[in-house]
Amino acid sequence: MSLLDIRREWKIRRVLRQVSRQRVILVLQPNNVWVIERAVQDNKETDTALKTCFLRGWVEPLENSIPKGKLKEDGSLPDGNLFNSFGPLWKITDSGWATIYRVHGWALIGIIIALIGVLISLNT
Repeated sequence: MSLLDIRREWKIRRVLRQVSRQRVILVLQPNNVWVIERAVQDNKETDTALKTCFLRGWVEPLENSIPKGKLKEDGSLPDGNLFNSFGPLWKITDSGWATIYRVHGWALIGIIIALIGVLISLNT
């Protein structure tokens, strides 16, 4: 595995962790619009990372064609149209949570420790 592949994998896992930190802070009425705090940036890099996560089964689209918009630099609502694009809203699957918490690695460490304990007990 090359250094470039390792960096790419790190970026994919970073985007997965960013999805896990999102939260709804406000629901605007009358159209039931969710305002999401700590939302994942909407750019080419995160789009490809999210599609890779989807391919691996770590995330799945909760809804498609959700209207998206960005706040101004000072945090206020934009002038004119609030929404400038549409896209999916992603949800993390059980295997995605397992990847975030590195369950597979911890399980391997536990098995190795158990095997070492068995080998020590057999030699005594």
